Amino acid sequence: MKTRALIKKNRTLLIMLLPAFIYVIVFAYLPMAGIMLAFKNYRYAEGIFKSPWIGLSNFKFLFVSNKIWDLTRNTLLYNIAFIIFGMIFEVGFAIILSELTNKIFKKVSQAFIFLPYFISWVVVATIMLNIFGEHGVLNSVLTSMGLEGINIYSNTKTWPAVMILLRLWKQTGYGTVIYLAAIAGISQELYEAAAIDGATIWNKIRYITLPSLRPTIMIMVLLAMGNMFRGDFGMFYQVVGSNQMLLKSSDILDTYIYRLLLTSPNVGMTAAAGLYQSVLCFVTIVFANWIVKKINPEYTLF
Repeated sequence: MKTRALIKKNRTLLIMLLPAFIYVIVFAYLPMAGIMLAFKNYRYAEGIFKSPWIGLSNFKFLFVSNKIWDLTRNTLLYNIAFIIFGMIFEVGFAIILSELTNKIFKKVSQAFIFLPYFISWVVVATIMLNIFGEHGVLNSVLTSMGLEGINIYSNTKTWPAVMILLRLWKQTGYGTVIYLAAIAGISQELYEAAAIDGATIWNKIRYITLPSLRPTIMIMVLLAMGNMFRGDFGMFYQVVGSNQMLLKSSDILDTYIYRLLLTSPNVGMTAAAGLYQSVLCFVTIVFANWIVKKINPEYTLF
């Protein structure tokens, strides 16, 4: 009876939640039936359910060579760098913008920081190629000045730094908006009391802003860790492409699985690689949430 009364009382909110619930069921839970492809010898004529089971045979190709470990390492290290540097830049820019007093300059700066987020990776890849490519603008200027040209597309060692900088350039604005909203929710009475006590701007940032942002930072980091083994497919596929010289340092699980699906007729092998990636993500988020729960249960996701 209590449950029925609670549903009746909140029926309007539940109706508003219904589209999101249906979306999650259709696009997140129903496709999970495809997991069985990783354990089957998929045949198009027989379909998913009638194709024969073959156990763990599809997983053998993942572990017979060291390639899967290299891909896992690349994906993990890139995401760790994205999380760490992204958090530093996003929080830093949010604090800087919150301290600006000129409203016009503040809005213009925020718009310019947020603008790259809306630019497609296809456009970014084209801009990169036309500026830093072998026949790009940069090399044209350098050669016209009698200097030696630079082609980053043939330099494997510098490419991780390039990818991190591109990610920061494109994603910092989005994260900055989130942290700006969190800063706006901090009580101004705390800052006023600190000013009366003679606190400087740095003291306010250190003892009020950063501690108040800690819950938001923890939630954002936990959400990012849920995709620790999932790379930004659009970025890596469009910017790196099929450049064999760069794949050693810039190939990740997502791009490898996509290329495997295009080149291999065995759908089961591709499904096995995808399941391997999903299990790693699941274990990571559960483990990270468990650690946070031990430290401070208030910051956990579940």
